[in-house]
Amino acid sequence: MAKAASKLKKTAAKSKPTLPARAKAAPPAAARKALTQSVAKPAPKDLKKAAAVKSAGKPAADLAKSGKWVFTFGDGKAEGKAGLRDLLGGKGANLAEMANLGLPVPPGFTIPTSVCSYFYAHDKTYPAALKAQVEKALDHVGKLTGKAFGDTRNPLLVSVRSGGRASMPGMMDTVLNLGLNDKTVEALAELSGDRRFAYDSYRRFITMYSDVVLGFEHHHFEDILDTFKDGQGYTLDTDLTGDDWVELVGRYKEAVARETGKDFPQDPHAQLWGAIGAVFSSWMNARAVTYRRLHDIPESWGTAVNVQAMVFGNMGETSATGVAFTRNPSTGESKLYGEFLINAQGEDVVAGIRTPQDITEEARQESGSDKASMEIAMPEAFKELTKFYTLLE
Repeated sequence: MAKAASKLKKTAAKSKPTLPARAKAAPPAAARKALTQSVAKPAPKDLKKAAAVKSAGKPAADLAKSGKWVFTFGDGKAEGKAGLRDLLGGKGANLAEMANLGLPVPPGFTIPTSVCSYFYAHDKTYPAALKAQVEKALDHVGKLTGKAFGDTRNPLLVSVRSGGRASMPGMMDTVLNLGLNDKTVEALAELSGDRRFAYDSYRRFITMYSDVVLGFEHHHFEDILDTFKDGQGYTLDTDLTGDDWVELVGRYKEAVARETGKDFPQDPHAQLWGAIGAVFSSWMNARAVTYRRLHDIPESWGTAVNVQAMVFGNMGETSATGVAFTRNPSTGESKLYGEFLINAQGEDVVAGIRTPQDITEEARQESGSDKASMEIAMPEAFKELTKFYTLLE
C-alpha cells in the first residue's frame, strides 16, 4: 500500500482539487494561466447542441466525433494532453500532461465533456459505446496497479471527480474509496494489515457516496459519529479504533437503509455508474449554476469525469494528504505553497475538523503555527515533492 511518498506523489499529480476538488500542482503553462487568464465570454447556454465540444477547437471536435468517450493516463503516458482542456477539462488535461511528463500520476481515465453534452441532450443517458470503453479502461488501470476492480481478494479502488475546463472549486461532487463493500473492505484490511485503516476508508466512502449519489446528506453521518464519540469519551476521529469503525460502518449502513428504503449498494460497478451520473448531474446543481453565473462560465461547457486509482493518506503516521501549488495562488510567486495533514484523506484538509500543517518551514514560521511543517516532519516526502514542483515550473 502507498505510504507518505506515494500519497504525496498523488498530491503533486492531481489538480485539486485540487487537492480533491481543489487545485494541485499544474504544468507550467496551465499553472500560469490559472493565475492570470480571465474566463472566456459566455457561449449560448445549450448543452443539447453539444456546444461544449463544437467550441473546443478542431482536434477536440475530431476526437469527440470519432466516438472516443474515454481517455486513459498513467505509467508515463496518456491518450490526452494539455491542449485538450476543452474536451478533457482542466483536471483531465493536466493529469494527462503530467503523465506524459513522466510524473508518478496514479493511473486512471477521463470521460470527456462531450459525454456530459450527450448526457443532457439524451435524457441523462450515455453513448452506447461508453460502457465498453469504461470497462476496458478499468482493466487497463487494473493491469498498471496489479489489482482488479470488484475483486474480493485484491480490489482496485478509485476516486471519481468532476473537472470542467474552468476551475470551480468546491462546487461539484467527489467520491473517494469507490469499490469498497462488505467483502472488499476485508480484503483491504488483510492486504494492508490495518483493519482500522480499511474500515475508516469504508465509512468515508459510505458517507460521500450516500451524500453525493443517494441524496442522504453528510450531516446525518456526522451526528452518528459525534454521538458515538461522546459515548466513548473521544475527542478526535483519530481516537477511534478499528473495532469502533466496524461498529460505525454498521450504524451508517442501517441509517442508509432506514432513510432511503434500500441497502447501501454492494456492486462496485453499480457504485461507479452511480458516481459518474452524480458528477454529471452536479454540473446542474444549485451551487454550480450560481457559481457559473457569477463567474461567466457557460453552461454549455459541461464537465468531464476523472476516475483514478486511489492512493491513501490515511494509513497511519507515515501517510499524508494535502493541497499543493507550484505558485502562490494569491501573488503568483514561484514558490512551493500548500498545506497537508498526516493520516488523513483529501476531504479532511478543507473540512475544518483538523488544522492543516504548512508544507514548507518558511511558511510555518510566517504563519506562526506550532505544528511541524512537512519539510521537518516528512523530509523524504518533502524532497520528492520539491523535485516534482521544480520539474513542473
